[in-house]
Amino acid sequence: MLLTIIYIIAITAEAMTGALSAGRRSMDWFGVMLIACVTALGGGSVRDVLLGHYPLTWVKHPEYLMLTCAAAFITILIAKWMRHLRNIFLLLDALGLIGFTIIGCQIALQMGHGFIVSAVAGVLTGVSGGILRDILCNDVPLVFRRELYASISFVAVICYWVCLEIGMSLELTVIFTLVFGFALRCIAIYFGLEMPKFIYQDDDSDSASSTDRH
Repeated sequence: MLLTIIYIIAITAEAMTGALSAGRRSMDWFGVMLIACVTALGGGSVRDVLLGHYPLTWVKHPEYLMLTCAAAFITILIAKWMRHLRNIFLLLDALGLIGFTIIGCQIALQMGHGFIVSAVAGVLTGVSGGILRDILCNDVPLVFRRELYASISFVAVICYWVCLEIGMSLELTVIFTLVFGFALRCIAIYFGLEMPKFIYQDDDSDSASSTDRH
């Protein structure tokens, strides 16, 4: 029940952030609805397709699809006030990231997969929706160039796995992982923590730039 509530909150928040991204690209209402649905439900769909877990979540529960569309429509109506809710959305997104990660990990484990596959499933569920959103909006995915995000999802998977291995009950495992992962994400946001970046410039480009300067 706890994860279901968190899942509903998460897909609603993700749908609204997706709608805002579509609005920044001046998309029509259909584009807004599509980006919102992809952002909110894309991660679970990618996971289910890769694992062969059918039916897809939104096919089994079409009410989730209706919820994301409703959230996108509400976002259109209240867009001018959304900037004041940025911090709230960051917290909801952090909660959703860990919730999605746990759900993805659980599904993989229920299908009989081991740690590696469950870890991949958890991280994919947590971050794929945002990646698809940014690709469709012609942006470099934020998960590849901003604060710690996918790495925190992976740490949450490790936490979840360890808790189960030491014999902790499923309910306590879910709660502990949620609190631990959420706290890590909030710390990363507050301090602006980032993964090391790989910056490469082609030598030919550097030479051309030097020639242009001369």
